[in-house]
Amino acid sequence: MATALSPALAEIRALLLDGDRLVRAVASGRMRNMSPPWRRVELRPVALKAGPHLQIVAYDERQAHTSNAGFGAAAAQAVDDLLALGMGNWHVETLDATLQVRITKKGEAMVSRTAATAPKDRALDHDRAKPRLLDPADPFWRAVGIADHEGRIKPTRQDKYRQVEEFIRALDAVLKGATFPDDQPLRVVDLGCGNAYLTFAAYRFLTHVRGLHVAFTGVDTKKQARERNSQLAATLGWDGLHFIEGTIAEAPVDGADIVLALHACDTATDDALGRAVAWGAKYVLAAPCCHHDLQKQLRAGEAPSAYGTLTRHGILRERFADMLTDALRASLMRQAGYRTEIIEFVPSEHTPRNTLLRAVKTGAKPDAQTVSEYQTLVKEWSVTPKLSTLLGLEAGF
Repeated sequence: MATALSPALAEIRALLLDGDRLVRAVASGRMRNMSPPWRRVELRPVALKAGPHLQIVAYDERQAHTSNAGFGAAAAQAVDDLLALGMGNWHVETLDATLQVRITKKGEAMVSRTAATAPKDRALDHDRAKPRLLDPADPFWRAVGIADHEGRIKPTRQDKYRQVEEFIRALDAVLKGATFPDDQPLRVVDLGCGNAYLTFAAYRFLTHVRGLHVAFTGVDTKKQARERNSQLAATLGWDGLHFIEGTIAEAPVDGADIVLALHACDTATDDALGRAVAWGAKYVLAAPCCHHDLQKQLRAGEAPSAYGTLTRHGILRERFADMLTDALRASLMRQAGYRTEIIEFVPSEHTPRNTLLRAVKTGAKPDAQTVSEYQTLVKEWSVTPKLSTLLGLEAGF
């Protein structure tokens, strides 16, 4: 609900200085006409030899800056200085509740309070291992079946955990420095979500770590996936996360600011990229799975002169088709106005399907070289990528 800014900030201040109840807090974004020096600030209580302190970790674009202030006058001054910077979003967890505050362009505070559904633990140690973006002990990992009842990642789920963690890291990297409207939720869609490991992790990251107001939709063709995932979201109390049943190409989704797709099979990845372009999504992250479409086209056609040995052997043709498919996808996304890169997002021992297409919408027109290279490739290899058909760019721009 909307309230005046001053009492909302006073409530945040009181919670941050309550060393007996505070678990963790995150500040991000900015108020209108304010320019905080940090993109994100995290706070938590720590136990030092000198007594209880409030640890403040402030992140700029390159590194983290850590300071500790003793609870009392020092912590109060540090919190007052932080509140004066004009951060636009606050997420404060205590032992018994969670407070979320989003400050609108009008200078009002949109406040949400949620009671804790389970006891929370506090890690008060000062020297910790390099933190992951998402705590492996976070209860949602247990809910989705990645962790056991004691909060440990299951041995049989280590690869999936690593894939999701590194996908989130890639998402974090692409969002660095990004700003979002504070008068509407950030719309995120995970196309072909399946068991929704990534969906739940991305929602948790964006809301809990980034402190953003998010409307998240997971899409899958299976009714049982929708029912299971919806029940898990309800159990966790995540009312900004919803699941619908439908194909990637036709699911009833109005639009998205961020589109995710982890291992959508064959041309389903093209469907995901096509919908992202149609929606004008600002950020797109897709990790392709199998690439059968161009493999079939290569097998049925003639290779360019002097390249027959490249496609004569099945295993080489398969690997080449993988590379050709993703290279053409990247080119088409550039032609559609996206700055695009293809990276290895996780080591191959965790999954052989470890490439990630990451795109940011710029609206820039494609240069002549990009178009020429694309047209030459598809002509010489006699292939028609599914994405080109979806975008109406069979011959490029």
